[in-house]
Amino acid sequence: MTVDQISIFVENRPGCLADVTKIMADSQIDMRALSIAETPDFGILRAIVNDTEKTARILQEAGYIYSTTPVLAIAIADEPGSLYQVLAVLKEYNINLEYVYAFVTRKEDEAYMILRVADNDKAYEVLSSHHVKVLSQEDLNQL
Repeated sequence: MTVDQISIFVENRPGCLADVTKIMADSQIDMRALSIAETPDFGILRAIVNDTEKTARILQEAGYIYSTTPVLAIAIADEPGSLYQVLAVLKEYNINLEYVYAFVTRKEDEAYMILRVADNDKAYEVLSSHHVKVLSQEDLNQL
């Protein structure tokens, strides 16, 4: 079970991030999670949104370069050591973690993470069997 992440190429200069988020806001796109990886010249805005297809369409119309990637979204206890427990399971089963980022919700007892792994299916099976709550897009939309 994966969710779609949209990655948007954004120039690293004043106002570019504001411009892309304005386009999304004007189109009623709700960002559930985001992360930015940057270099001196450009950045990659990674986002989990409420409507990936609509987001892709409006970005294309506006001339942005983007891609979509299946990633895992998980819920863990909001307490010290919870992330370690998940990462230890991935390590035990030799599942490579390419990157991870967190996001917040209105719930106070859980923390939420986006995981980009080399093998989504294997990671899903392993995490589920270790009682890690893997979320669907519908789950995210209800947070």
